[in-house]
Amino acid sequence: MAVRISSLLLASALIAASAGAQPAQVQRGPAPPWVTPSPPIAMPETLSGPLFVRRQDLQIHLGDRGLAQYVGYRIKILHSNTLQVGNLSIAWNPTAGAPIVHEIRVLREGQATDVLKNASFEILRREDQLEAARLDGTLTAVLRVPDLRVGDELEVALTTFGNDPALGRNESGLLLLTSAPAPGRYRLGLSWDQGQQPNIKMTPDMTATMVKGERRIDFRFDNPGALSPPKDAPMRYQWQRVVEYSDFRDWAAVSRHFAPLYSKAATLAPASPVKIEAKRIAAAHARPIDRAAAALRLVQQDVRYIYVGLNGGNLIPASADESWQRRYGDCKGKTALLLALLAELGIDAEPVLVNSGGNDDGLDQRLPIPQLFDHVLVRARIDGATYWLDGTLPPVAPPSARPVFPFNWVLPLTARGSTIEKLAWQPPTAPDDLSLLEIDARAGFDAPARIISTKIVRGLEGLQQHEQFSAVTPAQLLEVFRQRAIGDLWQAIDDVTWRYDQTSGASILTITGTGMVNWDDDGNGARSFALPGGGFNPPERRVRGPGQDKDAPFYAKPEYDCSVTTVRLPSATQPRQWSSKPGFDTRMFGRNYYRAWELRDGAIRMVRGSRVEQPEISAAAAQRDNARIAAFDNSMGWIFYDPTGQEPGVGSGESVPATYDFDWTASDVPCASGVKPDAR
Repeated sequence: MAVRISSLLLASALIAASAGAQPAQVQRGPAPPWVTPSPPIAMPETLSGPLFVRRQDLQIHLGDRGLAQYVGYRIKILHSNTLQVGNLSIAWNPTAGAPIVHEIRVLREGQATDVLKNASFEILRREDQLEAARLDGTLTAVLRVPDLRVGDELEVALTTFGNDPALGRNESGLLLLTSAPAPGRYRLGLSWDQGQQPNIKMTPDMTATMVKGERRIDFRFDNPGALSPPKDAPMRYQWQRVVEYSDFRDWAAVSRHFAPLYSKAATLAPASPVKIEAKRIAAAHARPIDRAAAALRLVQQDVRYIYVGLNGGNLIPASADESWQRRYGDCKGKTALLLALLAELGIDAEPVLVNSGGNDDGLDQRLPIPQLFDHVLVRARIDGATYWLDGTLPPVAPPSARPVFPFNWVLPLTARGSTIEKLAWQPPTAPDDLSLLEIDARAGFDAPARIISTKIVRGLEGLQQHEQFSAVTPAQLLEVFRQRAIGDLWQAIDDVTWRYDQTSGASILTITGTGMVNWDDDGNGARSFALPGGGFNPPERRVRGPGQDKDAPFYAKPEYDCSVTTVRLPSATQPRQWSSKPGFDTRMFGRNYYRAWELRDGAIRMVRGSRVEQPEISAAAAQRDNARIAAFDNSMGWIFYDPTGQEPGVGSGESVPATYDFDWTASDVPCASGVKPDAR
């Protein structure tokens, strides 16, 4: 699924209609009757900036033939950097109808020139995202306005059309004014034919500017200021200057509307080869979860990902048989194929719409607009438990109890109609990013140390590393790191190994070599060393500027990272001669800052973790923590050697495993307070 953003200085999120018809020419014609262009505004005598907007109109009309969008503007060019506005481009979907250009003029010293008298649009068949595996059939018309100069005014007016067969007579979308528009006059409009009025919802700042007419609403702005949403607030607080419209009554109606599309696409022909694949999986695996994993792996591995928006495919899934026959598909086609396989295996499953970009905060406050979702995957119930299956992920991503993407809201597609569901969030027990560093300095302070560095990465980044590292040979990987990493920590790299551990869902990269430890000489034989990754920068104050909502909560993106360092101490030293900076266990702004030490078996062990435990905190809680920043311990992870043994020791009685005596791919690593290692 995709949302088309049509943007000049205004933006409107609209339905992306599909392509497939023969290329059509750009037409010329008058503006439609529902358009009433705004009069231009006078330019101030003193104005700095790249351009001035005499007028900018964006109007949406809903009628029996679908959706039409009018864009008209008149811009005065004040700087050479703005001459690029003369590179005009119109993108459209042929099945919805060719665009109509009403006028393109250049005004100079009171004289108007009709650009289309001596220039014309060039029609392109554009697949500009082939590198991202996307086929959408979009056509593009381009025109470069000749002889455009600083001081000219460019006037453009055109209408494009949208008609998505997946939505039928249901239209929905957004009208919005950008956050920092150039000075000038702007107008947003929404109109409809008799009996076509949609449900409408708008932010309070739009309500104040609304002008209501017969079967239309308009919003007018002269020199609108820049938006200033509350700093560090959740994304729902950035929802400003937006008008929503939808023909769907509620989210259950959206669910009922799309469910039959997937039910039909997942229905197999009597002699379908997909049924043979399902029988092969059933014969090879006895447990339902193993069968589901095999079906998912088949879809991930044997059907490559290509987004298909042709012939209504922007929202309509290709059939399971079609996706299997051509061995490619997008999230919709892969989901339909996976649903078909699971049905043959007797596993209960349903398609679920999600927003993969993490932009669904506050979705429960929106009108039911299906384009607010951009991805679909499968949710299955197996042996009383819920599993998420995503056919677009690499074949090392099995069915999981939690989705890989950070969803807040999901919409199951069911025949009876389901509403959106909130996914409860919990702090992860395993770090997303875990760095292990073992420094073997037993040979002495001035001798090269044996170093082993291991990076354990989970989630999307771990899957991205799988895609990157699985495509190269071990020899190539070794050579790359030898070229790029030697020089700071490393003097020599002897080996680089990588693997993806499906059990823990982690990419594991290990580098082995030698390097010099940067011991500081503290005089009289004393030494000190700051362990990499051992400290924290103080957190930033949570404050907001004038005019911002000071009562809005503060947000921190959920994350969990951990650094574990083990230093095997020079053999000539004694444990009593070593000390360290203190450990700490602090919670501020919803985050746990944790560091612990232990000296055991001739090695100093340190673990340092940072985990967000509350993504949102109240403004009052933030104010209390602001007052605590001055006392925050931001000391680096220093260890100290004193031949006299006069300093306190290492740690405060904590038990800290070394990098080499604990399974750091486990889900209960001791990187945060309250998380203790098992005896292993």
